[in-house]
Amino acid sequence: MTTVNRLRPRRSCLAVPGSNPRFLEKAQGLPADQVFLDLEDACAPLAKPEARHTIVKFLNEGDWTGKTRVVRVNDWTTEWTYRDVVTVVEGAGPNLDCIMLPKVQDAQQVVALDLLLTQIEKTMGFEVGRIGIEAQIENAQGLNNVNEIAQASPRVETIIFGPADFMASINMKSLVVGEQPPGYPADAYHYILMKILMAARANNLQAIDGPYLQIRNVDGYREVAQRAAALGFDGKWVLHPGQVEASNEIFSPSQEDYDHAELILDAYDYYTSEAGGRKGSAMLGDEMIDEASRKMALVVSGKGRAAGMRRTGTFEMPTD
Repeated sequence: MTTVNRLRPRRSCLAVPGSNPRFLEKAQGLPADQVFLDLEDACAPLAKPEARHTIVKFLNEGDWTGKTRVVRVNDWTTEWTYRDVVTVVEGAGPNLDCIMLPKVQDAQQVVALDLLLTQIEKTMGFEVGRIGIEAQIENAQGLNNVNEIAQASPRVETIIFGPADFMASINMKSLVVGEQPPGYPADAYHYILMKILMAARANNLQAIDGPYLQIRNVDGYREVAQRAAALGFDGKWVLHPGQVEASNEIFSPSQEDYDHAELILDAYDYYTSEAGGRKGSAMLGDEMIDEASRKMALVVSGKGRAAGMRRTGTFEMPTD
């Protein structure tokens, strides 16, 4: 069984209605790391059957070079889920990276999707286990079970926060998705985001923040995205081309931080080597570096490399 790729860049995850050929065409030229073709909320019930075939056509014939290709199916409480998965995966499995499952409430819903994917792959002669699963947490029950959901299948690559349905499920006093509710002086999403992040990191998964619906308010998007990035999230949904650049920037290291991380890695390799004196810690300028520094630098350098960044300096071994 093939292992999924849990390290795909997902700084910007662009939502595209699966029933809109014009948007599906345009999405191919946008610099989003991930594009998910949506069969759920972005598709009216009467449009879903035809949208499945539209998505298959665009996955097979479109140019998605450099992008993670995902389809969001409907959740298991609806009558559409199994047909979504069967039609899309049988029709375009080799050109699909992940299935996104919305409104996940318990681990068994992920297991059910895993089993269905495996049956389709075996039937069609596809590589078994290559297609990943993205699990979207959208209500209180899903959040309570998020650790079990993260462990439910080796296919799981990401845990995603779905703020709109979540806000409704807990009766949050706000109609602006992603914004803080009036009357609460702190960050109302902090606990939710941290719980998702802890479940993701404990299982070597990525954590993705959900959408910001005021699509023309790029400053508002930046503020919300920066909060998620500061906690350690890997990316955020984008609903409009204007949000893509902001998301890619916010979820990438700054050039200064990336250069510094690469410098720490090179310096630590040198100082722990025979030539560098086999030191467990050393000074890099005015900063002491050690194994903990190396681990932190690996995170930043990994994100920078995934974003295609290039370092602007090199480590110079001391001459004395």
